[in-house]
Amino acid sequence: MALFKIFSKEKKEDLDKGLEKTREGFFSKIAKAVAGKSKVDEDSLDDIEEALIASDVGVETTIKIIKKLEERVARDKFLSASDLNRFLKEEIAELFSESKSDDEEEFSIPSDKRPYVIMVVGVNGVGKTTTIGKLAYQFKQQGKNVLLGAADTFRAAAVDQLTIWSERAGVPIVKQDQGADPAAVAFDTVQSGVSKNSDVIIIDTAGRLHNKVNLMNELSKIKRVMQKVIPDAPHEVLLVLDASTGQNAIEQARQFIAVTNVTAIALTKLDGTAKGGVVIGIADQFKLPVKYIGVGEKINQLQVFDKEAFVDSLFK
Repeated sequence: MALFKIFSKEKKEDLDKGLEKTREGFFSKIAKAVAGKSKVDEDSLDDIEEALIASDVGVETTIKIIKKLEERVARDKFLSASDLNRFLKEEIAELFSESKSDDEEEFSIPSDKRPYVIMVVGVNGVGKTTTIGKLAYQFKQQGKNVLLGAADTFRAAAVDQLTIWSERAGVPIVKQDQGADPAAVAFDTVQSGVSKNSDVIIIDTAGRLHNKVNLMNELSKIKRVMQKVIPDAPHEVLLVLDASTGQNAIEQARQFIAVTNVTAIALTKLDGTAKGGVVIGIADQFKLPVKYIGVGEKINQLQVFDKEAFVDSLFK
């Protein structure tokens, strides 16, 4: 049984620092929208809407927030700048509640799924391999036996990169030569995981979106061969997105969700961008749990997403 999630001082500091650019950009835009005004009135709403969109919250989610803000202004007649911050904090927390994960524990897995198979998807360059390595490390820190599968056999450096991360995390890896059948690698990994009594198996997959049909066929084939060994595998399909790409991350999510059954999202590189507002838009638009966030380059700087801590840090 994993320990219940405790947000340590170190993790809170990592989160605060990781969201620094987003927080500064977000609030500077909001502050500008109400600068010199004693209250938020109809004239301010367009500026606030523009500020939210510029923070990469997304058009659809922004419209939803602005509509509720309009209702609040019409009802209360007076809304100060501090009232606005409190309102935005409440609304953002509510959006996360709608996509909340049932998992309340720190890097936990269901007790009745062993080995627990995670298939990781995402385009090249978003930090997919890094996320897998950090995730493997965190699971191992929880006392779990972890096995990696290098099924991204098309990109020359992918297997080598995952091998390096397996060494950093101190976990074994199943791999074949470049150009090998990804499904064959996945099959070997799952079979090996069962024989070695692994707790968690993490399968990397190729990050290509240039041909949706080929991608869908490849991911479907990987699932089918894994199910020959574990009938309900994969138990989780984790989509990795780069927060620094803003609205491109939302478009990538839309495309992957269209071709495979994504169950959770990991957002990387929050520490290097002012576009962290995209977390809000993704959680709202797709109603999928944002499960992990990357807030730094160190191996221990992948965090289980905590919506309360995130919102508190954003409005610090």
